[in-house]
Amino acid sequence: MNHNVYLLATDPNNPCRDVIHSRDTGLKIRIFCLSDEDFHADANEIQLYGYGNGKLFAFETIGIASDDALDVVEAIQWYADYIEHPGMEILPEDPRLDEGIAM
Repeated sequence: MNHNVYLLATDPNNPCRDVIHSRDTGLKIRIFCLSDEDFHADANEIQLYGYGNGKLFAFETIGIASDDALDVVEAIQWYADYIEHPGMEILPEDPRLDEGIAM
């Protein structure tokens, strides 16, 4: 089984604005720390969520292509390993909506 190689672009001015890049495909995923910033989902992109290191993250694709959609979860799992939280549960919906917290 082939595995993609992922790279992380970091913003030195904002540690919550990392972007995961696939070296082997066109997949890019922007990461948002929902406890630190507002997030408005783009209806044309895929959004997934996960808790790690005491923070809630939103993961949103950038210009998703249909060929890359299956790699999104693998990229997020790679990021979870990178931040040393390999057990991150990846959620399809913003869990704050269940708590009645507006985005």
